[in-house]
This record gives sequence, C-alpha cells and structure tokens, in this order.
Amino acid sequence: MKKSIILSAVVVGLFSSANAADSVKSMFSNAKTSGQIREYSISRTMDYSNATKDDYTRSANAIGGHLRFESAVYDGVSFTTAFYTTNGFANDSDKTDYTKVDPTLLGSNNKSYSVLGEAYLQYKIGNTIFKAGRQKLSTPMAGADDARMLPNMFEAYLLSNSDIAGTTLIAGHITAFEQGTFGRAYNGGILSATGGYSAVDSRNQVGHFVNMGSYAIGKKTDGVSVAAAIFTGVKGLKVQAWDYYAHDILNAIYADASYKTKLGSVTPFVAAQFIKENDVGDKLLSAIGGDGSIDSSYYGTKIGASVENFTAYLAYSETSKNSATDNVYLNAIISPWGGMPAYTQGMVTRHVFLAGTKATKVAASYNFKSFGPDLKTVLYYATYNMAENNGYTHDDASESGFDIIYKPAMAKGLKLRLRGNFADDFNVATNGDTVGWNEYRFIANYSF
Repeated sequence: MKKSIILSAVVVGLFSSANAADSVKSMFSNAKTSGQIREYSISRTMDYSNATKDDYTRSANAIGGHLRFESAVYDGVSFTTAFYTTNGFANDSDKTDYTKVDPTLLGSNNKSYSVLGEAYLQYKIGNTIFKAGRQKLSTPMAGADDARMLPNMFEAYLLSNSDIAGTTLIAGHITAFEQGTFGRAYNGGILSATGGYSAVDSRNQVGHFVNMGSYAIGKKTDGVSVAAAIFTGVKGLKVQAWDYYAHDILNAIYADASYKTKLGSVTPFVAAQFIKENDVGDKLLSAIGGDGSIDSSYYGTKIGASVENFTAYLAYSETSKNSATDNVYLNAIISPWGGMPAYTQGMVTRHVFLAGTKATKVAASYNFKSFGPDLKTVLYYATYNMAENNGYTHDDASESGFDIIYKPAMAKGLKLRLRGNFADDFNVATNGDTVGWNEYRFIANYSF
C-alpha cells in the first residue's frame, strides 16, 4: 500500500500523493492505511580490561512497529497520523538493570510504550508543499535515526518548493523532539551530544515531545530554524546545503556533494561533506560546560565504485582539534537531534564528531539477487584516531561488522536482517583500562 510522505521525499524533491477526493467525506473513504510490524532482538557481550569490573552480556527482545492512516487529498489538503509502539518480551525480570536488559529497544525504565508519532496536515499547491505537525524527518543534522525499535520524531513546520528545475528549496522551523529508543544508549555528556543525542541524561524522555533546547541541553529555547537547497539537475550529481539555526545555542551549516557516472561496466563515485558550527545568541551551551562558545568544523570524503552487484568504498574524515582543555564542546560537532551524516560512522561507534578525531572506514557489499535470492551482504572496518582533550577517550578505537539483509520471495513485504558489530578500545580511560564488545542483532520487518 502507499506509504506516507516523509521528509526524505522532500529532500529529493519527490512527494507521494494520496488518491484525490471530491469532498471532505471522501478524504476518509478514499484514505490509505499502511504500517510495519517489527521484531527486534539484540545481545551484547561487554569486555573490560579492568580486572575489578566483570564482563557481562545484556540482551533484549521487543515487538512493535507502526500503523499509519493517510487521508486522500481534497483541494490540496491531506492529513496523516501514525501510531508507534514497542513491547518487550522474554526479557530479564530485573528490567532496570542495564547490565542484563539492553536499554535501546524499550522506553523509560525498560517498559513498553506507545506514542502518536505522526499527526500532520499537508497542503500542496503547484510545486509548493506546506507540512505542519508531528512528523518524521530525514535531514543531515536532524533525523529519525531508525536504528532500533522506534525512530525519532519531530514537531515541525516545513515549506518546500521545486519551481526551479532540478532544485528543491526548503524552509521551516522545528519546535519539539521525541527521542526514539536508540537514544537510550546514552546518559548525556560529550559522546551523547556529538553522537546524535542530548548532552543531558534523556534516557527516560522517550514517548514525549520535548522542546528542542530542553531536550538538547536542559534549557528551553525557541527551537531550530532550517533552510536548505538541494540540486539534482545534472545527471549523477547531487549538491545540498543546509543551515540549522538553533536559537541561543549554535548555528550549524552542513553541505555535501556527490557524483557518480558510468564507465563501461564500472560505476565510480565520489562524495565530500562539510560541517561548520558557531555559537549564537545567549550561548546556552554553557548549561552543559564551558562558556557556551563553539567554533568547530568537520570534513569527510568518500571514493568508491560499483561493478555489477559489488560495491566498495573508502572514506576519511577529520574534526577540528580542541584548542582548550576546559571546554570539550568548543571544537566538537554538536548534533543532539538524531543527526549523524558522517561517512565514517560505525554501526555503533560515533566518535567521529569528538574534537580532533581522524577516522577512516572501508566497506564492501554484494547483492546476490542475480543468482536468485534477494540477499545483500555488507562488511566494514572503521578506525578512529582520537585526540587529547576530547572529553571522552584518549586513545584510538576501532569497529568492524557485517550486515546481512534477506527478502524472502515467498513473503512479500518481509525483510530479515542479521547484523553484528565488534568494537575494540571503544573507550580507553586515562589509566589504560579499555572496554569493547561483541554485539549481534536480528530484525524482522513486515511492511504492509
């Protein structure tokens, strides 16, 4: 069935359209429903070098998903609602012991929860679309980050226009953030603030739409104003630039460009990205450390090629090095609303935006569909050269992993996924103690 319109469609200038209606009544009678049932199981074995801290294995299981209702369009107007839920099963009875139950599949205190994640009104006239209310966003520095059971959601007001050929212009304002289940992996601090989530402990804020500033730093603000331009008017080329003005916190500029072309049986591609952040207004970042100043930059590059069903790439990135020892946020890339666009991020390791980090990632994938089964496999290895004074870890880290995706032909809409990641020296303390892990995930998604 037809899926609802999400912001990722805005980014590429494509919008789904529901069936046309000739009356308010037919907006309901011609409406569409869709959804997804998701089962997720995760198990992680922690490995500590410190003999005074025991290794342990934590795991969790959950089932849930979402159900979406999309009205038909009447005089350019339509509306969409979507209900999301996650429910634990076969977990340890001591739910609040996070050495036993993984916290990233469930809600506050590892309890099941449900939320009306989407409830928005949309109006389309010509090539202009206005969308207001609770919605899922897929933008570089504010996104759904759908890595566990439930994604992040936003309360936003967005206007887009595609009158210029090959170009989409976007302007809007984001007022609230509803953290998904993955954000419960963090309990605040510099790694959380650079890894896509709150600088304060927000593990129990799931299921609630929270003011953008209150979520990010514990201080209420006027939200985040957004403007963007995306150009796809040349075959194989995509260029985009975004500006996020987080009132009284920071201004973040994100830009990237990618190009691919066909050379016989080979399709090479290259890409580059850049982020620049500076403090603005009352510098409310001071609520979490330093004087609220931020002056940071990041760049990443990627080069690769596809040959028939095989694709491989090499990526590299650098974040500006800390110039101060008393403000770990000063030269880091702060991204507290689910944004993690770095080419070099691992499946779990998100050290990329910590100040001074130099990261490298190599990855390869193969699709077996030409042999019959709709099966794709991915392997990757990433290293993180850490700098001093980044506020988290002082030594290098690395992560390797795999991703296997299978869509059975006999069950249309079903996607099975097995993922594994293996972190080494994820966090190295000043006394040399290290922590790493082996983690496995099984995900079954049935979309209808």
